Amino acid sequence: MIHLDTNFLIQALVPTSAAEAKLQTWKKDGEALAISSIAWSEFLCGPLTHNDETLAQILFPEPEPFLASDAQIAAELFNATGRRSRSLADCQIAAVARRCRARMATSNESDFTPFQSQGLLLA
Repeated sequence: MIHLDTNFLIQALVPTSAAEAKLQTWKKDGEALAISSIAWSEFLCGPLTHNDETLAQILFPEPEPFLASDAQIAAELFNATGRRSRSLADCQIAAVARRCRARMATSNESDFTPFQSQGLLLA
């Protein structure tokens, strides 16, 4: 399973982009794709076109919820990786992916590499 970060989803909706090509390859290979409710919320904050939202809703009709256990993992990630205030949403997104044993697809790998030592796998 691969969880998409917000920035990856935004780029994957751009025809002929590298992210779109990766997404199509994963779909062709039968890879399960998902997105956390945290990343989904960020995506919906836009800016986005109606077409972008429709395509994303087709890909992800039910975003993975953020559970109480994810909050615990996110806090552990936050505290283990320097307590950077801007990283809280990334910690939450990573926590959901880690719980789901999913690899994380992101266009900003530097935001998520600190979590690799805490068990997050990058796609």
